[in-house]
Amino acid sequence: MRRWLLSISLLVALGACAGPQVTDLGASTSTPPDRTPTPNGSPTPTASATPAGGPLCASTGSVTGQGGTLDCLSFAIVGDTRPPSIDDTSNYPKAIITKIYEDLESASGGRPSFAVATGDYQFSSPTGSQATTQIGYYLTAQSHFSGTVFHTMGNHECTGAADSNCTGSVSGNNNYAAFMSKMVSPLGFSKPYFSVHVQASDASWTAKFVFVAANAWDATQASWLQTEMGKPTTFTFVIRHEGNNASAPGLTPSNHIIAQFPYTLLLVGHTHTFDYVPTSREVVVGIGGAPLVSSYNYGYVMVRQRADNAIDLSVVDYQSGAVMKHFVVKTDGTPTT
Repeated sequence: MRRWLLSISLLVALGACAGPQVTDLGASTSTPPDRTPTPNGSPTPTASATPAGGPLCASTGSVTGQGGTLDCLSFAIVGDTRPPSIDDTSNYPKAIITKIYEDLESASGGRPSFAVATGDYQFSSPTGSQATTQIGYYLTAQSHFSGTVFHTMGNHECTGAADSNCTGSVSGNNNYAAFMSKMVSPLGFSKPYFSVHVQASDASWTAKFVFVAANAWDATQASWLQTEMGKPTTFTFVIRHEGNNASAPGLTPSNHIIAQFPYTLLLVGHTHTFDYVPTSREVVVGIGGAPLVSSYNYGYVMVRQRADNAIDLSVVDYQSGAVMKHFVVKTDGTPTT
């Protein structure tokens, strides 16, 4: 009896010393570990989600323009990097985008296998001389990350206007020319829209990344998108610059096609904030250096596959490394825990 009472006392003492178990999502004491947008777009603290589907992916393998094979999906999302005003090259956010790509290279949990960028790498006059310089600044920053980066076309890669459409002859448009020659052609693509297919090393899953150019929309791209979306994969990520609340020549027609097929998430930029809209499976990532419009700081989104095939997303502050928001979705985009 005495030995039993001593054991109880010892267990109580140990419990008092250990304290409660807390899942740390990377937040500092001055930054809430998890945030969610309020109606005005400002992040406010919420309770942190605890991963329930096993460990997060630490992938091996590589992905190029020809696709790739990975142990599991691990990639980053970066969006909207440009100066505040047109041809304001001296104020290009070089330090911000450089730090973002440095963070990706040394990310906790391992470097993501690749990254996708949601558009707008410049704010240049289409007939001026600043496009090559501004995109050059971006690529210099990007060189701090050793994985492949796939660049979505934004409206600033056309004329800069949201409703601009770079189809047919685009001779004399230096924005489009710099984007295609520096960011698209080196990966082996001849059009501003393309897809990248990734498969599991054990053949347990497949994924496609479909990059839509809503500011270079025509019947050819529409037919291509219909075909690409129809290819069955476990995961489908659609990347387009403009979100559902914006405008662009290809916005409505691409939405009509996308809605006909299953997809995991729609990854967009254009609006200089972060947002997640579960009902439309839309993730807005526009916090890569362009002037911000909400309380979210600059940063990026880290995306990792869990052991149960769920997709874990963390929005990371580029300065502190704090997780500003965390959420998880299933392969069909349904929110989960």
